[in-house]
Amino acid sequence: MKPVLVASDLDRTLIYSSGALALTMPDARAPRLLCVEVYEGRPLSFMTETAARLLTDLGEAALFVPATTRTREQYLRVGLPGPVPAYAVCANGGHLLVDGVSDADWHRRVTGRLAEECAPLEEVCEHLLRTADPVWVRKQRVAEDLFAYLVVERELLPGQWVKELAAWARERGWTVSLQGRKLYAVPAPLTKSAAVREIARRTGAELLLGAGDSLLDADLLLAVGRGWRPGHGELADTGWTAPGISALPERGVLAGERIVREFLAAAGAPE
Repeated sequence: MKPVLVASDLDRTLIYSSGALALTMPDARAPRLLCVEVYEGRPLSFMTETAARLLTDLGEAALFVPATTRTREQYLRVGLPGPVPAYAVCANGGHLLVDGVSDADWHRRVTGRLAEECAPLEEVCEHLLRTADPVWVRKQRVAEDLFAYLVVERELLPGQWVKELAAWARERGWTVSLQGRKLYAVPAPLTKSAAVREIARRTGAELLLGAGDSLLDADLLLAVGRGWRPGHGELADTGWTAPGISALPERGVLAGERIVREFLAAAGAPE
Protein backbone atom coordinates (compact mmCIF):
# COMPACT_ATOMS: atom_id res chain seq x y z
CA MET A 1 0.00 0.00 0.00
CA LYS A 2 1.38 3.41 -1.01
CA PRO A 3 2.15 5.66 1.98
CA VAL A 4 0.32 8.92 2.57
CA LEU A 5 2.83 11.78 2.73
CA VAL A 6 1.95 14.67 5.06
CA ALA A 7 4.20 17.72 4.61
CA SER A 8 3.67 20.60 7.01
CA ASP A 9 5.25 23.90 7.85
CA LEU A 10 6.14 24.23 11.53
CA ASP A 11 6.16 27.77 12.92
CA ARG A 12 2.70 29.32 13.16
CA THR A 13 1.25 26.22 11.48
CA LEU A 14 1.91 23.33 13.87
CA ILE A 15 4.01 24.98 16.60
CA TYR A 16 3.64 28.42 18.15
CA SER A 17 5.72 30.87 20.16
CA SER A 18 4.09 32.43 23.21
CA GLY A 19 3.38 35.58 21.23
CA ALA A 20 1.57 33.66 18.48
CA LEU A 21 -0.66 31.41 20.64
CA ALA A 22 -3.72 33.68 20.26
CA LEU A 23 -5.35 32.44 23.46
CA THR A 24 -8.37 34.75 23.36
CA MET A 25 -10.65 32.60 25.51
CA PRO A 26 -11.00 33.01 29.30
CA ASP A 27 -7.94 31.69 31.12
CA ALA A 28 -9.88 28.86 32.74
CA ARG A 29 -10.85 27.56 29.28
CA ALA A 30 -7.40 27.81 27.70
CA PRO A 31 -6.02 24.52 26.33
CA ARG A 32 -3.21 22.71 28.11
CA LEU A 33 0.05 23.30 26.27
CA LEU A 34 3.11 21.15 25.63
CA CYS A 35 6.51 22.81 25.15
CA VAL A 36 8.23 21.36 22.06
CA GLU A 37 11.25 23.68 21.85
CA VAL A 38 13.67 25.15 24.37
CA TYR A 39 16.20 27.79 23.35
CA GLU A 40 18.94 29.07 25.67
CA GLY A 41 17.22 27.46 28.62
CA ARG A 42 13.82 29.02 27.96
CA PRO A 43 10.61 27.49 26.55
CA LEU A 44 10.09 28.81 23.03
CA SER A 45 7.48 26.84 21.04
CA PHE A 46 4.29 25.05 21.98
CA MET A 47 1.45 22.82 20.80
CA THR A 48 -1.75 21.92 22.61
CA GLU A 49 -1.52 18.59 24.40
CA THR A 50 -4.35 17.36 22.17
CA ALA A 51 -2.42 18.33 19.03
CA ALA A 52 0.61 16.48 20.39
CA ARG A 53 -1.43 13.31 20.90
CA LEU A 54 -2.92 13.59 17.41
CA LEU A 55 0.50 14.18 15.85
CA THR A 56 1.72 10.97 17.49
CA ASP A 57 -1.18 9.13 15.88
CA LEU A 58 -0.40 10.78 12.54
CA GLY A 59 3.23 9.71 12.68
CA GLU A 60 2.10 6.11 12.98
CA ALA A 61 -0.51 6.34 10.22
CA ALA A 62 1.33 8.36 7.55
CA LEU A 63 4.76 9.56 6.45
CA PHE A 64 4.99 12.88 8.32
CA VAL A 65 7.51 15.34 6.86
CA PRO A 66 8.26 18.65 8.61
CA ALA A 67 8.85 21.27 5.89
CA THR A 68 10.36 24.41 7.36
CA THR A 69 12.30 27.54 6.52
CA ARG A 70 14.31 26.94 9.70
CA THR A 71 17.98 26.08 9.41
CA ARG A 72 19.03 22.55 10.31
CA GLU A 73 20.24 23.70 13.72
CA GLN A 74 16.96 25.47 14.44
CA TYR A 75 14.93 22.47 13.30
CA LEU A 76 16.89 19.92 15.30
CA ARG A 77 16.17 21.67 18.59
CA VAL A 78 12.41 21.09 18.09
CA GLY A 79 11.20 17.95 19.87
CA LEU A 80 8.00 16.99 18.09
CA PRO A 81 5.89 14.27 19.72
CA GLY A 82 5.52 10.93 18.00
CA PRO A 83 7.96 8.95 15.86
CA VAL A 84 11.07 10.85 14.76
CA PRO A 85 10.45 11.85 11.11
CA ALA A 86 12.58 9.88 8.66
CA TYR A 87 12.59 12.86 6.30
CA ALA A 88 12.55 16.60 6.92
CA VAL A 89 12.87 19.66 4.70
CA CYS A 90 14.97 22.52 6.10
CA ALA A 91 16.12 25.92 4.84
CA ASN A 92 13.02 26.15 2.63
CA GLY A 93 14.15 23.16 0.60
CA GLY A 94 17.88 23.80 0.61
CA HIS A 95 18.48 20.76 2.80
CA LEU A 96 16.66 17.43 2.64
CA LEU A 97 17.34 15.54 5.85
CA VAL A 98 17.31 11.74 5.82
CA ASP A 99 17.39 10.35 9.36
CA GLY A 100 18.65 13.74 10.53
CA VAL A 101 21.50 14.04 7.99
CA SER A 102 21.50 16.36 4.99
CA ASP A 103 21.44 14.62 1.61
CA ALA A 104 24.61 15.98 -0.03
CA ASP A 105 23.51 15.22 -3.58
CA TRP A 106 20.23 17.08 -3.11
CA HIS A 107 22.03 20.10 -1.66
CA ARG A 108 24.45 20.21 -4.62
CA ARG A 109 21.55 20.13 -7.07
CA VAL A 110 19.82 22.98 -5.28
CA THR A 111 22.87 25.23 -4.99
CA GLY A 112 23.75 24.59 -8.64
CA ARG A 113 20.32 25.74 -9.75
CA LEU A 114 20.47 28.86 -7.58
CA ALA A 115 23.84 29.82 -9.05
CA GLU A 116 22.41 29.55 -12.56
CA GLU A 117 19.07 31.28 -12.05
CA CYS A 118 19.39 33.88 -9.26
CA ALA A 119 21.38 36.93 -8.29
CA PRO A 120 24.10 36.13 -5.73
CA LEU A 121 23.25 36.08 -2.04
CA GLU A 122 25.94 38.72 -1.45
CA GLU A 123 24.14 41.19 -3.73
CA VAL A 124 20.89 40.72 -1.83
CA CYS A 125 22.54 41.08 1.57
CA GLU A 126 24.28 44.27 0.45
CA HIS A 127 20.97 45.71 -0.75
CA LEU A 128 19.25 44.87 2.53
CA LEU A 129 22.06 46.42 4.54
CA ARG A 130 22.07 49.57 2.41
CA THR A 131 18.31 50.21 2.24
CA ALA A 132 16.99 48.95 5.59
CA ASP A 133 16.72 51.51 8.39
CA PRO A 134 18.47 50.64 11.67
CA VAL A 135 15.53 52.28 13.43
CA TRP A 136 13.37 49.20 12.72
CA VAL A 137 15.97 46.50 12.03
CA ARG A 138 17.05 44.47 15.05
CA LYS A 139 19.11 41.75 13.36
CA GLN A 140 20.29 40.71 9.90
CA ARG A 141 21.03 37.04 9.36
CA VAL A 142 22.17 34.68 6.61
CA ALA A 143 20.72 31.17 6.80
CA GLU A 144 22.77 28.18 5.60
CA ASP A 145 24.47 30.41 2.95
CA LEU A 146 21.19 30.15 1.01
CA PHE A 147 18.99 33.12 1.95
CA ALA A 148 18.80 36.16 4.23
CA TYR A 149 16.33 37.54 6.71
CA LEU A 150 15.84 40.58 8.92
CA VAL A 151 14.35 40.65 12.41
CA VAL A 152 12.33 43.86 12.48
CA GLU A 153 10.11 45.98 14.68
CA ARG A 154 6.93 45.18 12.81
CA GLU A 155 4.99 48.27 13.87
CA LEU A 156 7.77 50.54 12.53
CA LEU A 157 8.39 48.66 9.28
CA PRO A 158 7.31 50.80 6.27
CA GLY A 159 4.94 48.90 3.98
CA GLN A 160 6.22 50.80 0.96
CA TRP A 161 9.78 49.65 1.62
CA VAL A 162 8.61 46.03 1.67
CA LYS A 163 6.81 46.50 -1.67
CA GLU A 164 9.87 48.10 -3.24
CA LEU A 165 12.12 45.33 -1.91
CA ALA A 166 9.79 42.67 -3.32
CA ALA A 167 9.87 44.30 -6.77
CA TRP A 168 13.66 44.65 -6.67
CA ALA A 169 14.06 41.03 -5.57
CA ARG A 170 11.65 39.68 -8.20
CA GLU A 171 13.80 41.11 -11.01
CA ARG A 172 16.75 39.14 -9.63
CA GLY A 173 15.03 35.79 -9.16
CA TRP A 174 14.28 36.24 -5.45
CA THR A 175 11.08 36.45 -3.40
CA VAL A 176 10.21 38.31 -0.20
CA SER A 177 8.05 37.03 2.68
CA LEU A 178 7.09 38.82 5.91
CA GLN A 179 6.32 36.41 8.77
CA GLY A 180 5.73 37.95 12.15
CA ARG A 181 8.89 39.88 13.02
CA LYS A 182 11.00 38.21 10.31
CA LEU A 183 11.32 39.46 6.74
CA TYR A 184 12.80 36.82 4.43
CA ALA A 185 14.59 37.25 1.11
CA VAL A 186 14.68 33.81 -0.54
CA PRO A 187 15.73 32.65 -4.04
CA ALA A 188 12.57 31.84 -5.99
CA PRO A 189 13.74 28.32 -7.01
CA LEU A 190 14.46 27.47 -3.36
CA THR A 191 11.16 25.76 -2.51
CA LYS A 192 9.75 23.27 -0.06
CA SER A 193 7.68 21.69 -2.83
CA ALA A 194 10.70 20.52 -4.82
CA ALA A 195 12.12 18.68 -1.81
CA VAL A 196 8.72 17.19 -0.92
CA ARG A 197 8.29 15.92 -4.49
CA GLU A 198 11.71 14.26 -4.19
CA ILE A 199 10.63 12.53 -0.98
CA ALA A 200 7.41 11.37 -2.67
CA ARG A 201 9.49 9.96 -5.55
CA ARG A 202 11.76 8.05 -3.18
CA THR A 203 8.95 6.65 -1.05
CA GLY A 204 6.34 6.04 -3.73
CA ALA A 205 3.77 8.21 -1.94
CA GLU A 206 0.82 9.10 -4.15
CA LEU A 207 -1.48 11.01 -1.76
CA LEU A 208 0.20 14.22 -0.60
CA LEU A 209 -1.27 16.45 2.12
CA GLY A 210 0.13 19.78 3.28
CA ALA A 211 -0.33 22.86 5.46
CA GLY A 212 1.28 26.27 5.82
CA ASP A 213 0.59 29.88 6.70
CA SER A 214 3.05 32.02 4.73
CA LEU A 215 3.73 32.95 1.13
CA LEU A 216 6.76 30.66 1.27
CA ASP A 217 4.29 27.80 1.81
CA ALA A 218 2.15 28.58 -1.25
CA ASP A 219 4.25 26.41 -3.58
CA LEU A 220 3.99 23.52 -1.11
CA LEU A 221 0.21 23.82 -0.96
CA LEU A 222 0.01 23.92 -4.76
CA ALA A 223 2.05 20.71 -4.95
CA VAL A 224 -0.17 18.57 -2.70
CA GLY A 225 -3.50 16.92 -3.34
CA ARG A 226 -5.16 18.56 -0.36
CA GLY A 227 -3.97 21.39 1.83
CA TRP A 228 -4.96 23.62 4.74
CA ARG A 229 -4.05 27.11 5.87
CA PRO A 230 -4.86 28.64 9.26
CA GLY A 231 -6.90 31.79 9.79
CA HIS A 232 -3.75 33.84 10.44
CA GLY A 233 -0.54 34.53 8.51
CA GLU A 234 0.37 35.92 5.11
CA LEU A 235 -1.87 33.56 3.14
CA ALA A 236 -4.91 34.43 5.24
CA ASP A 237 -4.11 38.15 5.21
CA THR A 238 -3.96 38.19 1.40
CA GLY A 239 -6.95 35.88 0.94
CA TRP A 240 -4.79 33.38 -0.94
CA THR A 241 -6.53 30.19 -1.99
CA ALA A 242 -6.34 27.48 -4.65
CA PRO A 243 -8.26 24.34 -5.64
CA GLY A 244 -8.02 21.69 -2.94
CA ILE A 245 -6.99 24.21 -0.27
CA SER A 246 -9.17 24.68 2.82
CA ALA A 247 -9.04 28.01 4.66
CA LEU A 248 -9.59 27.29 8.34
CA PRO A 249 -11.22 29.84 10.67
CA GLU A 250 -9.07 28.94 13.68
CA ARG A 251 -6.18 31.22 14.59
CA GLY A 252 -3.14 30.59 16.77
CA VAL A 253 -2.35 27.33 18.51
CA LEU A 254 -5.89 25.98 18.08
CA ALA A 255 -5.37 26.21 14.31
CA GLY A 256 -2.42 23.84 14.71
CA GLU A 257 -4.64 21.36 16.52
CA ARG A 258 -7.31 21.61 13.80
CA ILE A 259 -4.73 21.05 11.07
CA VAL A 260 -3.50 17.79 12.62
CA ARG A 261 -7.12 16.62 12.93
CA GLU A 262 -7.63 17.35 9.23
CA PHE A 263 -4.45 15.45 8.33
CA LEU A 264 -5.63 12.40 10.25
CA ALA A 265 -9.07 12.43 8.68
CA ALA A 266 -7.69 12.86 5.14
CA ALA A 267 -5.17 10.07 5.70
CA GLY A 268 -8.02 7.78 6.68
CA ALA A 269 -6.75 7.24 10.23
CA PRO A 270 -9.17 7.12 13.16
CA GLU A 271 -8.49 9.51 16.05
